[in-house]
Formats: sequence, structure tokens, C-alpha cells
Amino acid sequence: MYKTEIDNYLKKTGYREFVPKAALFDMDGVLYNSMPNHAYSWHHSMKAFGIEMSEADAYAHEGMRGVETIKKMVKEQKGIDITDEESQMMYDAKSNLFATRPEAKIMEGVKELQRKMKADGLKIVVVTGSGQQSLLDKLTKDFEGLIEPGMIVSSHDVKRGKPNPEPYIKGLAKAGVNPWEAVVVENAPLGVRAAQAAAIFTVAVNTGPLPNKILADEGADLIFDKMTDFRDCWHLLSQR
Repeated sequence: MYKTEIDNYLKKTGYREFVPKAALFDMDGVLYNSMPNHAYSWHHSMKAFGIEMSEADAYAHEGMRGVETIKKMVKEQKGIDITDEESQMMYDAKSNLFATRPEAKIMEGVKELQRKMKADGLKIVVVTGSGQQSLLDKLTKDFEGLIEPGMIVSSHDVKRGKPNPEPYIKGLAKAGVNPWEAVVVENAPLGVRAAQAAAIFTVAVNTGPLPNKILADEGADLIFDKMTDFRDCWHLLSQR
């Protein structure tokens, strides 16, 4: 059991118990090994608009709504504020390029993890900053029996994306649980920050190139290097 980590979570939140009844999963880099495709698409599509966005930038901004990421990058590099329509046009270019990339594989171990969670009575919710319909449509097919259509929070459902807690607060509402009754599975610094702002126990699975320290500094309660490691250790977290 991760007694120390759970006790630390209870201490910092002020909650009296941690009883997981729902698991809130990020999508890119958690359910799918899709971040290399996103990083490529961000870099090459933004370059066409005169915006430099490296692979590291893509990982650092992961989880934020795409239109918000673009507005931020344009402001930082060009010193101007662009409209929602302009930002959406640029995001559409990124999405179109992403659609031409090889299909991302399901993250090894994640379906087995979800089956274990389901067997323990947990509801599964997806909370993603993505608004790319091609990816969202794949979810219920690829995770049939694990993810239901009504249990997905995307960028279309929120006004403020990660690192704002709104997406995870909506995820809690979909599951019908309190923060101390959920666990978040993330891989992105901004996603971890959002989950922590929603006061949810956060497991970070570092499937990208960023150092673990960045995830720890954002407040991750547990960090694993691989999804298969978390899968194999789930029983230690669920048995409280």
C-alpha cells in the first residue's frame, strides 16, 4: 500500500479519507502513445505560420486546449493577440496534419489497468484537452466495454482547459463522485497541475521525455515510468 503517499494527499487536501470510486484518464500519452504525432504536427504546422514550437514545447503545453496554446505562443513570439477565429484556423491546420500521421497505438498496459479498476467497481472517465474528433471517435471503439460515450470530457465541454481545474471538475461530475473518491491518471505537467487544483489524487505516468522532477514539482502524488508499472501496482493503491 502507498500509505505515505495517501497520507500526504489527505494532509495537503484536508480530506479525511481516500476511497477511489472513479478513475479520470487523460488521453494523449496515457490512453494512446500519440504524443510523438502531436509534437510533429505542432512543430510543422506552426512553422508555416512563423511560430517556432519545438517537441519540448509540445510536451510542456500538453493538456491545454489547442486554441489556447496557439494564442499563448503567438503572444509570446509575436507580441500580438489573435482572435478566436484565427487561433481556430491555425489549430485546424495542426489537426489536419495530425490526421495524416501513422495511427497511434494504445498505450501498453492501460486496458488491463482499466479492467482491474472496473473489477474494483470504479467508473472510467476520459478528461482530455483534445478537440480532434478523429481521436474522440476512436475512444469508444478502441476501449469498448471500458469507456462509455457519455463519460468523456473534451475541449468542447469546457471554457477553460488545463491547467485550470474545470475539466477535472467536470469529470468528477460525470462520474458522480467527490474529489477524494477519484484518482487521476496523467502524463503532462499541466494536466497534473489541473488535477491538483481540483484536489484529486494524481498518478503521473511519465510516458514522454520530460524529467520526473517536473511532474513532481506540479504536485503528482505518485509517479511511474511506464503504464505497465502502474497496472502491476494498482492493487497497492486500491487496497486502502
